Amino acid sequence: MSRLRNTIPSYLLHTQSGRARTVWTDSVGTRRFRLLPGAYDSPESRAAYAKLLLELDAAPHHPVVTTDGTTVAEVMLAYLDHAERHYRTPDGKPTSEIYEVRVVIRAVRELYADTPVGAFGPLCVKTARQRWVNEKRSRTECNRRVSIIKRIFKWAVAEELVPPGVYQAVAAVAGLQKGRTTAKEMPPVGPVEDTVVEATLPFLNRHVRGLVEFQRHTGCRPGEACSVRRCDIDTGGPVWIYKPPHHKNAHRGHTRVIAIGPKAQEVLRQFFTPKLNDYLFSPECAVEEILAARAEARKTPRYLSHMKRNTAKRVKHPKRNPAVKYNTQTYGLAVDRACDRVPSPGRPGAATRRDERRVAVAADREAARRTEGVAEGSPLAPEPTPSCLRHPRPQATRVGSRTGAARPLPCRRHAGVRGA
Repeated sequence: MSRLRNTIPSYLLHTQSGRARTVWTDSVGTRRFRLLPGAYDSPESRAAYAKLLLELDAAPHHPVVTTDGTTVAEVMLAYLDHAERHYRTPDGKPTSEIYEVRVVIRAVRELYADTPVGAFGPLCVKTARQRWVNEKRSRTECNRRVSIIKRIFKWAVAEELVPPGVYQAVAAVAGLQKGRTTAKEMPPVGPVEDTVVEATLPFLNRHVRGLVEFQRHTGCRPGEACSVRRCDIDTGGPVWIYKPPHHKNAHRGHTRVIAIGPKAQEVLRQFFTPKLNDYLFSPECAVEEILAARAEARKTPRYLSHMKRNTAKRVKHPKRNPAVKYNTQTYGLAVDRACDRVPSPGRPGAATRRDERRVAVAADREAARRTEGVAEGSPLAPEPTPSCLRHPRPQATRVGSRTGAARPLPCRRHAGVRGA
């Protein structure tokens, strides 16, 4: 295992000249060396060393040597390190923008990794964009990724990694216009029809149903609805005011105010708790309500061994415990699963869409298995009877058992018997 490199410059003695020197490893893994002015441990060398520390602290990706040999891969790596530190929420979690940046960096690196930054121009940007067009990406998606490339080189110019002329050349690339390109056009995203929402609500639990209704009445974003708390709502007037502490434009200095009318107020009152800091829509509370309803409807008594086993599972696997609040991913997953449970329109009592997909996939696999190795035009073999057998006495088949092997019997479902 190789030893870790020191990214902080070290103040050392240059034995041959008696001057001070500094050695460190930059952000791209290159070993750097610099001789400082003045003798070792002199005020002049100490001042130059302190200046170097401030420069690296202000711009850690700025090369202190010549930039003639800087490649596009080094610039992309430096910006990726900056993006992972910059695109984060106030609580320190990375945002989805980091994923988009990685997609763009991967494409540019595969095409122009070893290209010097001085040779990267508009033609390179158009080549990367054409690659996304060939991948059937939408026109707006291609334009958005090109804007990320421009943002990368703009940041690189500010960090003195790239000459200003490179960014000016890259910024000259215009976006794809609607109707004048072969890129795919996507239909505009519109609201969900009320009939679809009403058909999905019965298949949601109480908390997710409250999230959907709260969004319908207020028009807020999904992340804002998941983070609503009683302490963030001003209930002093006839119209309540909700000011989410975190929203997508908070880093721009914008304030977000959401008006809560009478219908939305009735929805929220159902989820009020004694603690003001509790999230109103909580997966933890939803699971507790489901388990309580299941225990109330239980017909057989609960044994003590069952209760101990359930408690041990929760302690052993703490990651499986539900969270205290929904996020956009879990909220969307719950709605997606509920949509799969909605029966197909016009076919009351029919199988759900998920069951239909499962049956179709199983039928295709069975047909492929039966036709494998059969010549064209030959009759197919009849479908075999499923050998679903069970043993009347499982202990008779155990290793070392004195009882002889009993004859297996077919399952009741294959014998046409249902029920008890």
